[in-house]
Amino acid sequence: MIKYRNILVVIDPTMPEQPALLRAVELARLEDVTRIKVFLAIYDFSYEITSILSNEEREEMRQGVVTHRLGWLSGMIKPYQAEGLDIEPKVIWHSRPFECILQEVKEHGHDLVITSAHHHSLLKSFIFTPSDWHLLRKCPCPVLVTKHHGWPAGGNILAAINISDEPEQMSLNERIIHEAKVISQLAKANLHLVNAFPAPIVNIALELPGFSPELYSDAMQQHHKTEMEEYARKFDIPAECIHIVEGMPEDVLPELAHSLDAELTILGSVGRTGWSAAFIGNTAERVVDSIQGDLLVVKAYE
Repeated sequence: MIKYRNILVVIDPTMPEQPALLRAVELARLEDVTRIKVFLAIYDFSYEITSILSNEEREEMRQGVVTHRLGWLSGMIKPYQAEGLDIEPKVIWHSRPFECILQEVKEHGHDLVITSAHHHSLLKSFIFTPSDWHLLRKCPCPVLVTKHHGWPAGGNILAAINISDEPEQMSLNERIIHEAKVISQLAKANLHLVNAFPAPIVNIALELPGFSPELYSDAMQQHHKTEMEEYARKFDIPAECIHIVEGMPEDVLPELAHSLDAELTILGSVGRTGWSAAFIGNTAERVVDSIQGDLLVVKAYE
């Protein structure tokens, strides 16, 4: 199943290694037809405020920096080009990296963006910059945040869906599962689906006469089980790979991903503002900080 034909890899020159590039190469080898663009946005404010230089001299200096970095990227990808991979470098001068990344995706039809998570060596966690969050919230194609580990055959992929009657959410669920199926087949991995549903609110349990938290929880469990089984049948996913867990997503997902030793966790984003922005800014932030595997964020179709 061919899926990712045009990957954009975001390079971070401050990192000694580039996990995003390694992951893109891995996918290209699996699909055998993928084009890869290695992309770097650079900017140095000192070149903009130097008063002793003319505009032409400043532009010449900027182009010199771009040319130097382009040579650096070209050397980095040369071994992959030698083995026949379709891979090219691109460097631009831009003060807001996420904006030029989004523009690049829209203008050149990239179907996957891969970026590297920033590891905090002291806290043993991963740090996202404001540009990272803007990219996750606004990128029209899936964004894969990768870390320093492999995707061994026979591993596990965890896709999180939200049971809802809203058409937009149902469409997003199907897109999440579709992306997960593609990657699990490419990586020869086992696909697991998870749905987290909230526990009854304590205040409601106290204020409503005759309200039974146990019956409520059982009813919710059964409802979500029925819906998840329908997704499993539709997408041919084994029943033992379906997980319905009571709790908040930011608690459930890291725990299940850890127990499965999942190489990849897939989340969805409905839109760019409101609930989706809060979801990406809160739930995913905790998930990224807690999960050692990769993270794929998928948007609803627009």
